[in-house]
Amino acid sequence: MEKPPDFAYPSHWEADVVLRDGGTARIRPITPDDAQRLVSFYEQVSDESKYYRFFAPYPRLSAKDVHRFTHHDYVDRVGLAVTVSGRFIATVRYDRVDARGLPASAPAEEAEVAFLVQDAHQGRGVASALLEHIAAVARERGIRRFAAEVLPANSKMIKVFRDAGYTQRRSFEDGAVRLTLDLEPTAESVAVQYAREQRAEARSVQRLLAPGSVAVVGAGRAPGGVGRTVLRNLLAAGFTGRTYAVNDAFAPDQDRIDGVPAVRSLTGPGGVDGPVDLAVLAVPAERVPEAVEDCGRHGVQGLVVLSAGYAESGSRGRERQRELVRRARSYGMRVIGPNALGIINTADAVRLNASLAPELPVRGRTGMFTQSGAIGIALLSALHRRGAGLSSFVSAGNRADVSGNDFLQYVFEDPDTDVALLYLETIGNPRKFTRLARRTAAVKPVVVVKGARHSGSTPQGHAVPVGRIPDATVSALMRQAGVIRVDTVTELVDAGLLLSSQPLPAGPRVAILGNSESLGLLTYDACRTEGLSPLPPRDLTTAATPADFGTALTKALADPDCDAAVVTAIPAVAGTAMTGPPDADALGAALREAAATAPAKPVMVVHVELGGLTEALATASNNPPHALPEDRPDADSPGEGPRVDEAYDGVRARAGRPAAGPEPGPGASGSGACDSDASGVSGRIPAYPAAERAVRALAEAVRYARWRRQAAEPGKVPEYDDIDEAAATALIERLLGPRDPSGQISADGPRSVPVPADDARALLGMYGIPVRQALAAPGPDEAAAAAARLGYPVALKTTAPHLRHRADLGGVRLDLADEAQLRLAHRELTDALGSPAELRPVVQSMVPRGVDTVVRAVIDAAAGSVLSFGLAGAPSELLGDVAHRLVPATDRDAAELIRSIRTAPLLFGWRGSAPVDTPALEELLLRVSRLVDDHPEIVSVSLEPVVVAPRGLSVLDASVRLAPPPARDDLGPRHLPDY
Repeated sequence: MEKPPDFAYPSHWEADVVLRDGGTARIRPITPDDAQRLVSFYEQVSDESKYYRFFAPYPRLSAKDVHRFTHHDYVDRVGLAVTVSGRFIATVRYDRVDARGLPASAPAEEAEVAFLVQDAHQGRGVASALLEHIAAVARERGIRRFAAEVLPANSKMIKVFRDAGYTQRRSFEDGAVRLTLDLEPTAESVAVQYAREQRAEARSVQRLLAPGSVAVVGAGRAPGGVGRTVLRNLLAAGFTGRTYAVNDAFAPDQDRIDGVPAVRSLTGPGGVDGPVDLAVLAVPAERVPEAVEDCGRHGVQGLVVLSAGYAESGSRGRERQRELVRRARSYGMRVIGPNALGIINTADAVRLNASLAPELPVRGRTGMFTQSGAIGIALLSALHRRGAGLSSFVSAGNRADVSGNDFLQYVFEDPDTDVALLYLETIGNPRKFTRLARRTAAVKPVVVVKGARHSGSTPQGHAVPVGRIPDATVSALMRQAGVIRVDTVTELVDAGLLLSSQPLPAGPRVAILGNSESLGLLTYDACRTEGLSPLPPRDLTTAATPADFGTALTKALADPDCDAAVVTAIPAVAGTAMTGPPDADALGAALREAAATAPAKPVMVVHVELGGLTEALATASNNPPHALPEDRPDADSPGEGPRVDEAYDGVRARAGRPAAGPEPGPGASGSGACDSDASGVSGRIPAYPAAERAVRALAEAVRYARWRRQAAEPGKVPEYDDIDEAAATALIERLLGPRDPSGQISADGPRSVPVPADDARALLGMYGIPVRQALAAPGPDEAAAAAARLGYPVALKTTAPHLRHRADLGGVRLDLADEAQLRLAHRELTDALGSPAELRPVVQSMVPRGVDTVVRAVIDAAAGSVLSFGLAGAPSELLGDVAHRLVPATDRDAAELIRSIRTAPLLFGWRGSAPVDTPALEELLLRVSRLVDDHPEIVSVSLEPVVVAPRGLSVLDASVRLAPPPARDDLGPRHLPDY
């Protein structure tokens, strides 16, 4: 057999992965330079594991074995290793074989695969992760099946194969179990992969938020400074684990600071004997690498890096940031930051405040993630003033590693979190974010405010891929995933307060009552503006007592036509002075008692200058705020050191905010309430200082509740019997060019190609999308011949790029009934607009009149495939009235897509016109979705115009572009992003 050529080292196979226990490891191809690493690894494997691998005692590897296991061509023979701290902890290898089990090359489609995992790392999900990656490599190289022989006693390995979700066959031959796995991803294998990813990434965040021990690296010898502030905040919060202060400047005889052990390093002489789960790094950026090394050697599980001077400072800082992540991951550590504010966990069993926030927030059931320290400060301040609590808080700074996606993984299964609030400036993997958000939103509200929405405003510290899709599209895709997207931090807090304290409304009908007719009318108008259905406001007059409020609210909530209630309250006016209600506490108690009569209906209060009402509306919490004393001295330096809130002011100053005075924040009007109890049932009623804010939050809750009800019965991706997927695949391969021996499209082939018109028509036709034929008409004789072939009446139109789809410029002539009209139209067209060579005129048969629409699908590198719909011309081009959905679209998505544009009434008989065939339009959308989903090589499809008539539709023009598919997609093996 001829030896196949060796291929270049496939660096794109390298990946960082999160293992089952939350630690990280690196997967990479094995090279000849790994000989000594392989020998050392094998020496650490038990005799039993060696026996399971080789079916016989095999105490050591021979030189021939080492050469064989480290030399690969990366096509027919591939080996991957899992490394931690640069050392092998597991390996996997495949060898391509023919039908007789002998070594082979392509086109053989089967390979034998074998794994070996070091005993100390078994049970961490290493083999499962390796199987995902080696299967992806094999598919890339044209291998479709794996065969493995496993001893019956090797139950762990059998379980790895059995649980992977691939289609498999099993037999028993010669004392061994022979397993054959088909490597084509299945719905079950993808579900298994996503479930493992979720558990692993959630566990990695949980390890950060619930450590058993914390070391503050860079805790200063003297009071003050970031490190010392974090240490004091940890102690003030009552952290339940062990705490250590680390600073190489400590004197040799200094063994304690602030009452906790003080060491010069974790691993050096006199270092920490026990485990350290979390390290907070508060040292200059140039000192971070040695601190990371010290933490890695000690076995620290995660890092919070407060230090600045990374990607936000330019290209050198960006490389420093990448090196920080690479170094941390090599030791199995995850990183929050750099340039982070810190993390908080209010659970009684943890009480962690590893941040620069001076107070541990009230314990609540809302989790918060922010990519900005300044916004994090504002959010914490606003929630504190409004009495709302948190379960967890993560300020990720540059979010070089741990991201909003990781936080969603954690929130999804955290029993102490009911609502997720996120401030995002970038979304590193929008496709994954949408998938995770949809799953989380099905059980818990996810509220997002996104900064840096406009082109060119991405923060320098966030080195992430930049998508081409506009922000309006991002917003539409978020809503499709059930995300509540708001525009401001104020709205984020407002929505969070309502969702964390009140049930979801069953519908849009809103009862309005209060002691101010004007405030009631403002509330009514706000409801109409937000698309709600308000009932006529009920004015209780300014003479209303707390009992009157309670009675009115009880009656309103008992009305079956009411889904939610908004109570408005203002001070009574006596002469020229404003006075509060007779008893704010009594009013709050009356409203809470009335709300309790209808626990399934949300209630909110809009109040103006009613001091004490916010507090009265809030029930006592089982976990009151833990405010720090005004001046808490150091444990071993009485009377020294700044107040913790002064250090907090320093953070404000560095963030460009004033250091003196209270932070204004979103809730500065004194509105709010205490948090719910552990059951998730709240006795508090959220209060707002303006009707518009309250109603906007309620409208978001109504829309989210409707999405939840619909998500409970998801739509379906229909099957169509007339689709010829195989023929489409063959055509695409021909258009894209040759493939190399690895099965990939050749590098010297075209990178992106527009599909010729005839091929585009053929490709679309294979998916049941007929495109009306257009025949070239460079002259009047050719036009007449084309019309005779197509049959009258016909249309004559230009296809020049500057006139395409521009009937307003005179480039289209319709309803030409005979040859004379056609020749006249051709002459007028060329006389007015230019020569036939410039205009490129074509003749097309007329179609039934209808509404002109546009259907498009584009593939964004970050967001994935996006299906778009709008009306042709000014509505979509000038007004941006276009709707979007992610691919694959379901039947429900298609129906919602055509109804979600503002001009949708034109499709449904507006002003007496005939309704068009929307079922045919929905089917077209679904077929386009299926086309781009089946073939990742299709990077864009444009159908314009699509004329939708009362019966049927006609696609008059179409364009398609192709490009080689990416080496990995969202169905590929799980891996951490590499920014």
